[in-house]
Amino acid sequence: MTAPAGTISVMLVDDQNLVRHGVRSLLELAEHIEVIAEASDGEQALMILEELQPDVMLLDMRMPVRSGLDVLRESQLRGNQPPTIILTTFDDDELVLGGIKAGARGYLLKDVSLEQLVEGIETVAKGGSILKPAFTERLMEGLTGMHTGFDSLQQPDPLTKRETEILRLMASGFSNKEIASSLEVAEGTVKNHVSSILSKMGVRDRTRAVLKAFESGVI
Repeated sequence: MTAPAGTISVMLVDDQNLVRHGVRSLLELAEHIEVIAEASDGEQALMILEELQPDVMLLDMRMPVRSGLDVLRESQLRGNQPPTIILTTFDDDELVLGGIKAGARGYLLKDVSLEQLVEGIETVAKGGSILKPAFTERLMEGLTGMHTGFDSLQQPDPLTKRETEILRLMASGFSNKEIASSLEVAEGTVKNHVSSILSKMGVRDRTRAVLKAFESGVI
């Protein structure tokens, strides 16, 4: 099943029927977002990902058979991990951090409003992340004294003033296109800066760059 052109396709993964029904009902109010698949456990989610490639996956972390963390790690290995938002009711910083390290673009609480949910889906679908201070203050506080285990350089290479500026915008969830518009430069220029940032920080993606930046005090 595929969503119509111009529509963001979403896959819901949660073991609670009530939660899936509630999120689906919310998203039905957004004309440009369509739920194309649901899974009630991690194993089922991985099977669906072999057949479908949703634009965004909304993922619970605590599930039977295989957890959300298992889904993230396995889909990352298989190369079919869609942009993912962790949906959680738990104040479990380390679990959320583990999910972000495994590729998730950020997290939202399950009692999120429709406006916040739609904004989050739109952001990650465009290549951004929702590692905004409003969502991650507790997570970043939890990094203090915590070994993150990133496969990256212990001390990132110095960033230029423009690279640091772009990294701050990345941390606020802006996509390359939005950063380009904000700085009044070409999107290709932003992409080049992002590639340089990832290389200097020794990380593989934007999310890890942002977390590494918080952890090392770069931003």
